[in-house]
Amino acid sequence: MADALAKALSAEHAAIYAYGVIGARTSGRLRTRATAGFDAHRARRDKLRSLITQRGGSPAEPGPTYQLPFEVSSSSDAARLAVLVEQRLTTAYLELAADPDASVRRVAALAAQECATRAYGWQPAIAAFPGMPGQTASPAQSNDASETTDDTTDETTEETTDAATDTAATIDPTPPALEPSAAQ
Repeated sequence: MADALAKALSAEHAAIYAYGVIGARTSGRLRTRATAGFDAHRARRDKLRSLITQRGGSPAEPGPTYQLPFEVSSSSDAARLAVLVEQRLTTAYLELAADPDASVRRVAALAAQECATRAYGWQPAIAAFPGMPGQTASPAQSNDASETTDDTTDETTEETTDAATDTAATIDPTPPALEPSAAQ
């Protein structure tokens, strides 16, 4: 299970990097949400580092930079990245939930729940089993309406689109959230 701990730690390192980008591309309430996600992932990273050290391991350090899965140039892109990161972290924590140590299973289950909740906050769509590969998320509302926030005015509007369903269907939560890239 040391591999699962290392995988979860690596995913948290990538999430912290991603949330830095997400925060830079948002403002208002979205930036507040991004800051809360950043802080939550830093706390989870610290917990994982502690667990690895307690088990006699040496926690890996983060990469200097990570390759994002797509260009993040707007608040909409930032929200899409946040959903992707949270979904992939949920997958990493599901693997960790198989640890024989009950305290580690508890940490993993709580972290997976928090990630699924944060993903829902960014994109209100629900997968039957968050973190399991090959799923599509269903919109939270039956009319496919989703709330979006204009980060320039901080006003919430309703859009009737299939974007929430389309985005969730194209996201493969199996690979790591972000890949470390070589320093430029």
